[in-house]
Amino acid sequence: MELDPVFLSRIQFAFLIAFHFLLPAFTIGLASYIAVLEGLYLWTRRPAYLRISAFWVKVFAVSFGMGVVSGIVMPFQFGTNWSRYSEVTAAVVAPLMGYEALTAFFLEAAFLGILLFGRRLVPQWAHFASAVIVAAGTLFSAFWILAANSWMQTPAGFEIVNGQFIPTSWMSVIFNPSFPFRLVHTVVAVYLTTAFTVIGVAAWYLRRDRHVEEAKIMIGMGVMLASVLVPAQVVLGDLHGLNTLRHQPTKLAAMEAIWESGPDQPAVLFAIPDAAAETNRFEISIPKLASFYLTHDWNGHVEGLKAAPRQERPPVTPVFFAFRTMVGMWLIMLGMTLWSWVLLGRRKLYSCRAFLRVAVWTIPVGYIAVTAGWITTEVGRQPWVVYRHLRTAEAVTPSLSGADVMASLVLYGLVYAVIFGAGVYYLVRLVQRGLPDDLPVLRLDHRPARPLSAATSEE
Repeated sequence: MELDPVFLSRIQFAFLIAFHFLLPAFTIGLASYIAVLEGLYLWTRRPAYLRISAFWVKVFAVSFGMGVVSGIVMPFQFGTNWSRYSEVTAAVVAPLMGYEALTAFFLEAAFLGILLFGRRLVPQWAHFASAVIVAAGTLFSAFWILAANSWMQTPAGFEIVNGQFIPTSWMSVIFNPSFPFRLVHTVVAVYLTTAFTVIGVAAWYLRRDRHVEEAKIMIGMGVMLASVLVPAQVVLGDLHGLNTLRHQPTKLAAMEAIWESGPDQPAVLFAIPDAAAETNRFEISIPKLASFYLTHDWNGHVEGLKAAPRQERPPVTPVFFAFRTMVGMWLIMLGMTLWSWVLLGRRKLYSCRAFLRVAVWTIPVGYIAVTAGWITTEVGRQPWVVYRHLRTAEAVTPSLSGADVMASLVLYGLVYAVIFGAGVYYLVRLVQRGLPDDLPVLRLDHRPARPLSAATSEE
């Protein structure tokens, strides 16, 4: 059997980036959460905030380290598997990656050490400042990565000279048509991922009557954030959908499994898309609803998949189901948020055993949602690497063989199994070990550090 290097390179890239993205999806929100905790401790001097922060800093360190290791492989692939892409887009993509290194990586490298090891050595305000800067660094990283990826989705501000993409306006390159929507939508998604992870860990402690004070704080803060961001994500998703309808109508048609162009489009709740027959099998739909939420008009016109030639359509089935998986995970988040408010009104938020049990089970929900969203976005762009300008088949390394890619894919799988297996095992052990009971506290007046127990006994 002949191995297709293009297909295998896509599988390899999807495998590596899917595992890598799980870590930034957690650490971006966690860095901001730690900064908030450090600020609350600096303001209130409440020891519980310090214990929570110290615990999550350890988790952040392990997750960040895993993210760095897995992230190194990503640019390596551009040279081995996607050298043609690297060659023709270098003038646009390479500077954006450079900006990420100059802003995000330098900030994180300079101040992560203070955050991890400087609590005994610097004033509390300096430790708080380092937490804020590290959080800003993670957001800068998201900014530049999403700018590059969004440019591939909706390219702008360039001209093609001798087969090369040459930037003509960096403002148009960076702030391309889809970038603002994708940036906000993604950042909210990763914040929600962190929120439900924190809620789940805190619920696990409460079920075992461990760290009760700190667990209640974590659940309260997580629910507060979810109460704002879960509803906001609907609005942001709607705006992102309108943008996709305008700039990538074929992707949107695949997300909704719409084949025929026209008004009065139904919302397909479930179906088995049949690309060969250009129809849906076993379809369950609601008349006109898709036209309404896609165009805000019950009779709005939506372009179907048949408007594009077959060779320019994305694989419909994975895009269709990935989008519904993402929406399904959001519905679970919404249900948990509403449930928490009902329990809060009854003063049972921290004592309802059923809620605490389900909260632990919903820890993976955010990670599933961001992975499904990534599949929707990236597979929905196919068969293009740079939308409407560079095909995926034209971006792969010309001399690459299928056997080479298969060998590297198997090797990556084995290495990732060891790295992620060990990392997840250690993270679980950190959670099982629990929050620290005795921490040094540096006073604002720079007096020597004392154990937390001695400091609190005098206060």
